[in-house]
Amino acid sequence: MNINDKKRLEVFAARIRLETVKEFISLGFGHIGGSLSIADLLAVLYGKAMRIDPQHPQWPERDKLVVSKGHSGPAVYAALALKGYFPMDWLRTLNRGGTNLPSHCDRNKTPGIDATTGSLGQGASQAVGIALADKLSGYDNYIYLIVGDGELEEGQTWEAVMFSAAHELQNLIVFVDNNKKQLDGCIDEIQYQFDIPAKFAAFGFDTQFVQGHDVEQIYEAIENAKRVQDKPHAIILDTVKGKGVPEVEQTYANHSLILTEEQKENWLRLLTAAVESKEKEG
Repeated sequence: MNINDKKRLEVFAARIRLETVKEFISLGFGHIGGSLSIADLLAVLYGKAMRIDPQHPQWPERDKLVVSKGHSGPAVYAALALKGYFPMDWLRTLNRGGTNLPSHCDRNKTPGIDATTGSLGQGASQAVGIALADKLSGYDNYIYLIVGDGELEEGQTWEAVMFSAAHELQNLIVFVDNNKKQLDGCIDEIQYQFDIPAKFAAFGFDTQFVQGHDVEQIYEAIENAKRVQDKPHAIILDTVKGKGVPEVEQTYANHSLILTEEQKENWLRLLTAAVESKEKEG
């Protein structure tokens, strides 16, 4: 990745965080922790890695993204709006009556959403089915899947992993948002996950472990995965839940938060400054 692309993606990630928090400011609450932890990944996917056309969101041979941890939909909506899939003012309607942007991803409501998700564990099966269907159709595309580390406690996820390896779905790239937390607390306190990269490797995956807030590392991992034939791919992202807002990062129970007026003002100021700083660097 050249330096200009890196700076551009860092600006994009900062803008995704800002617009995501604006959604929560408008609504007053929401799944902020796990939305902020995937902002850098979304910047890489929508900013460089994915073959997409916002003017033709149903183009059959496009790359597709399944966000199995569907509660992080607000971050995906921010990325989609910034890419021009729908007007920016839609973001202020998050989870309100009549909205096209429900709390969890819904492909029937939101342009650019490729799969309806939210029931944890089921998104993996959807992504594997899409990957197999596109492979059989002869499409030269990739299916990207984002799962949470807490979600890996779902047995259905591992059934999908086993199936995809057995069918050599090299067009499937799985990202694990390894932010070490789930709804009720820290992963290790609830159910220790053991060695996540080793588990995927044992199931027949090409596996990498990278810093999940470094856009260059994420992009290079995707490029490395595409060089490996006859295997699906897993990229485990070492992330921080709530990344970009120190107060959220440092809050133990940060899966979903109710925002105070002071927090709204402070976080908006903080993230606006972060965008301006990144733009100056670029």
